[in-house]
Amino acid sequence: MNRRMIALLGGVAAMAGTVAFAGTAEAASAPCGAEAKACVQRSSNTAWLMDGAGNVTYGGVPITVGLPKYPTPLGTFHVQYKDIDHYSKQYNGPMPYSVFFTTTGVAFHQGSLKVKSHGCVHLSHSAAVTFYNSLHPGDVVQVVP
Repeated sequence: MNRRMIALLGGVAAMAGTVAFAGTAEAASAPCGAEAKACVQRSSNTAWLMDGAGNVTYGGVPITVGLPKYPTPLGTFHVQYKDIDHYSKQYNGPMPYSVFFTTTGVAFHQGSLKVKSHGCVHLSHSAAVTFYNSLHPGDVVQVVP
């Protein structure tokens, strides 16, 4: 009976170690520099919020980015301004919870996660609210391949 109990406890301990390791492995860092407050990885359709010291504070969350004809630009940018109820005259559509991070009108905003954009980063409603509330003019945004 003691051997069974020891074997069972050993198995539970091994499983607990594996679960703890797997959880740590899944909490990979974002692929942007430490100074970023927001990070976008186009190839994985994922975005993160960060603390400006290299630590992820939210995400990764699923996103969609620009069509090949209108790619989301790569590089380091700064939040320009925010508009909670923006309407695009150019594309004739709403852009709720917009956080503009280029001087050419590219923004994070609530949008379809199934349809690519004209360069913007589409987020789910809850992610768009979080990005809108967390980012401020001047914050660093990095977009990587």
